[in-house]
Amino acid sequence: MIPKLISEARKIVFKFGSNTLADEGGRINHALLAEFADQTAALMQRGKRVIIVSSGAQVAGLSTLDRWARKQDIHYRQALCAVGQVELMIAWGRAFAAHGIHIAQILLTRSDFDDPLRTLNMRNTLFTLVDEGIIPIINENDTVSVEEIKIGDNDTLAAQSAVLWSADLLVLFSDIDGLYDKNPKEYPDAELLSEVRDLSVLKDRITAGGTNSFGTGGIATKIDAARRTAGYGIPMILAHGGRPRVLEALASGTQRGTAFLA
Repeated sequence: MIPKLISEARKIVFKFGSNTLADEGGRINHALLAEFADQTAALMQRGKRVIIVSSGAQVAGLSTLDRWARKQDIHYRQALCAVGQVELMIAWGRAFAAHGIHIAQILLTRSDFDDPLRTLNMRNTLFTLVDEGIIPIINENDTVSVEEIKIGDNDTLAAQSAVLWSADLLVLFSDIDGLYDKNPKEYPDAELLSEVRDLSVLKDRITAGGTNSFGTGGIATKIDAARRTAGYGIPMILAHGGRPRVLEALASGTQRGTAFLA
C-alpha cells in the first residue's frame, strides 16, 4: 500500500522530527539532509510537489551554542531556537542548492491557523511557492510561542499544513519503523501494523506508553495527526526517517512503515 500511496500522490508533505534530523552526536545530520534532497529532487522531476515540516531548531541551536545546553529557562530555550532556526535553514538550503532548488522559511503558531485571513494568506503563499518550484520549510515559531498560541508538536503542525495545502499524502518520518501494537523499545514481541483503516479501534489495540516512548512527541500525536488528515481524505504514512535512501525504499516497498488510510 505504501508504494501505491507515494506513486499516486502529487502533493506530498514530509515531516522530520528532531530525533530523525540529529546525528549520534546530537548535531544536524547533514548527510541525511543531502540524501533526502537528492531523492526529493528526483520526485519533483516526475511532477510531484513537496512541502517539508521540519523540527530541529533547538538541536541546531545546541550545535552552535552548546554552552547553553544545560540552561532550562524559557527565555534561553526560545533564544536557542532563534539561533538554531537560522542554522537549520542554512542546512536545508545547502542540501537542496546542490540540485538547483530554492527553499523558503515559514514559521507558524496556532493562532495563525485560528485566524481566517492569516489562513488564507498562508495557503496562497504555499501555493505560490510550490508553483514556482520552491520548497516551503515549515516549523513552529518557537521564539514567540507560549501556551496560549503554541501548536505543541510538529506532528500536529504537519497535519494542519497538509490540510491547508490540500495535500494528497502526509509522511511522518520518526525514529521508529511505524505503528506497533506496543512499544518495540520495551517489548521484543511488538508487532508492526502495516495498515490502519479504522482509527477508532486503535485505542483498544495498542499501548501508547509515555510521551517519549515512541520517539519525539509520542505515538499519540502521530495517531492524532492521522485522525486530522483522515477527516479530509488525506492518507498518512509513518516510517523511520533514518534508513538509507528512505524515500526510494518506501516507494519500492523495501522499507516497512504504517499506512493510515483515509
